Amino acid sequence: MFKKILTKLASAYVWGNIIAVIIVVTFLCVGVRYGMQLYTRHGESIVIPNIVNMQLDDAEDKLSEMGLQIVVTDTGYIKTLPPDCILDQSPISGKRVKGGRIIYVTINSAGSPTLIVPDIVDNGSYREASAKLASMGFKLGEPEWIPGEKDWIYGLKIGGKQVKAGDRISTEAKLVMVVGDGTRSLADSLMFNNPAIEYENAPVDVPEYQYEIVEVPIDEDGEEIFPQSIAPSTSSPTE
Repeated sequence: MFKKILTKLASAYVWGNIIAVIIVVTFLCVGVRYGMQLYTRHGESIVIPNIVNMQLDDAEDKLSEMGLQIVVTDTGYIKTLPPDCILDQSPISGKRVKGGRIIYVTINSAGSPTLIVPDIVDNGSYREASAKLASMGFKLGEPEWIPGEKDWIYGLKIGGKQVKAGDRISTEAKLVMVVGDGTRSLADSLMFNNPAIEYENAPVDVPEYQYEIVEVPIDEDGEEIFPQSIAPSTSSPTE
C-alpha cells in the first residue's frame, strides 16, 4: 500500500500538477504586488509644479500628464489678469505628493464681483456711511457736497447717475455720496426727500409786498421834480 502511494507521488503527472500550482501561485503573488504598486505608485513621489498664473485648461493637461488631479474651489478677481487664470493653488508648488493627489485652485472670474447697495440715504451721517460702505468692500470716491444739513447723506451716485438701496454695483465702481455741507438747517433739508431734487429748484417762500402808484407833479419845463412825502400803503393795491 505504501509503495503504491510512493509510486503515485513519483509519477510525472502528480509532479506536473504540483509544479503548475507553484507557478500559478508565484505569478499571482508577483502580479498582485506589482499591481498594487502601479495603482498606488508605492515608493514614488511627484513634485507639485507651479501652476499659478497658468490658464486652467493648460494646468489640467500638465497635471494630468503627471498623474495629478485639479479641482476649482473658489474664484477671485484681478482686473489685469485674464479669465480662468489660476490665482492660487493648494498644496503649494515644490511639495512632494503621491500620484492621484488633488490640487485645489482659485481662478480669476470673467467679471468683477458685485455688491448690494445698503440703505444709507437719509439714514445716517457721512462718517457712519463711509465706515459701513468701506467695511462691505465698496470703493468710495470724493463726496459731492450740496446745500443741506451738515454731513447728512442725501443720495448715492456712480458715474453721475443715481443709485438706490438694493441695486447691485461692481466692486470696481467708485461710489460717490451726496452730502450736506451745513449751509441749510434740518427743517429746510426735509424737503429733499427725493435726492434728485436740485437745490435751485426747491420751493422758496417769497414775501408779498403792496404798492400804490401815485402821480408826481413836475414843472412844465420838466427840469425840476417837486418833493413829495408818500406814506406806505397798508391796503390792497388798486387796479
